[in-house]
Amino acid sequence: MAQKVFEDVKVIDFSWVVVGPLIAKCLSDFGATVLHIESTTRPDTLRTTLPYKDGVQDLDFSGYFPLYNSNKYGMALNLQHPKGIEIAKRLVAWSDIVIDSFRPGVMKRLGLGYEDLRLIKPDIIMLSTTMQGQTGPHALQPGFGNQLVGLCGFPSLTGWPDREAVQPYGAYTDCIAPYYGIAALIGALLHRDATGRGQHLDLSQYEAGVQFMSTALLDWVANGREAGRKGNSSPCAAPHGAYRCRGEDRWCTIAIFNDAEWQGLCKVMGKENLIYDSRFVTLFDRKKNEAELNQLVEEWTLSFGADEIMAKLQAAGVPAGVVVNNSDLFEDPQLKERECFWMMDHSVLGPFPHPSPPFKLSKTPAEPRMPAPRLGEHTECICKKLLKMSNEEFTQLLNEDVFK
Repeated sequence: MAQKVFEDVKVIDFSWVVVGPLIAKCLSDFGATVLHIESTTRPDTLRTTLPYKDGVQDLDFSGYFPLYNSNKYGMALNLQHPKGIEIAKRLVAWSDIVIDSFRPGVMKRLGLGYEDLRLIKPDIIMLSTTMQGQTGPHALQPGFGNQLVGLCGFPSLTGWPDREAVQPYGAYTDCIAPYYGIAALIGALLHRDATGRGQHLDLSQYEAGVQFMSTALLDWVANGREAGRKGNSSPCAAPHGAYRCRGEDRWCTIAIFNDAEWQGLCKVMGKENLIYDSRFVTLFDRKKNEAELNQLVEEWTLSFGADEIMAKLQAAGVPAGVVVNNSDLFEDPQLKERECFWMMDHSVLGPFPHPSPPFKLSKTPAEPRMPAPRLGEHTECICKKLLKMSNEEFTQLLNEDVFK
């Protein structure tokens, strides 16, 4: 079997929630050995987040945490205990990469800052991911990706122009920043291999998110135009939106950018007379009468299922797609073929879908090796096998709440 891309890479993951854990998960999916460090007094926030299996509000029953922590070992370690810091430093001596998502200065106060780690292992690579980076007047502001969505300005572009802004679903920046972190770590590993030197990577989730506002920012800088909310409409397409279909909460998107697509839509609708209707002949006409046009389209879509409409329109060369729900995703033949979800048997949750990486490597593919760990599931194994602790030492530290 081919060696995995990160097979020889060892990672200590002090991060929590999504960004840091997702970076570490990508490394582990492609072969890295990753230890996810938590504490029973400070568990990963995702363990306290809905939904819970069978409604049991227990740290190991959350369905959110496993999404970002498969293929990792789990260790409980009390970083408020001096001996917990000693154990952490022993782990650093073993590792290649340390990931943290504490506020700037926390790791340094614990004695685990980059300069401290370099004394233990000169070629260590440390990635610190925070809201706004390690430096700057707002670096110490705490928060989560939900706040960064607003800080980046995404709600100014989402929603309807005559209503209040609508925030994109979830902590949108949490899905952007990790891939910057992965690319930076690959560069740091290559630099280390070439020079023998490690480095400290400072990942600002704010700056990663702002990159996705570049078109709106360019329009402001170049033209003085401030982008605003447009609902589902597009300045260069009509009809363009999500249209209700037969069934409960079923929708299909349709996007008409040129006259050929408009004519195709009219033929599928069985309303070829609309092709020559003076209200809709050109894109300019269709935009001018967009509200009336959307009503006509939705009167048609309401008589059919969303999948049926999508199939008919796509066959005619008209851009269309179903607005899917969670059930649709798990039944999607495309996602099944590409093994988008790894079904692994979690010791508490049972068979559980863990997301696989969204990219494939033909020679060194990612693979599911183990489900996300229970809190502290591998603490004893890590201490005895990796750190070579005796039974006596482990028991003594356990009794002193070092592994709390």
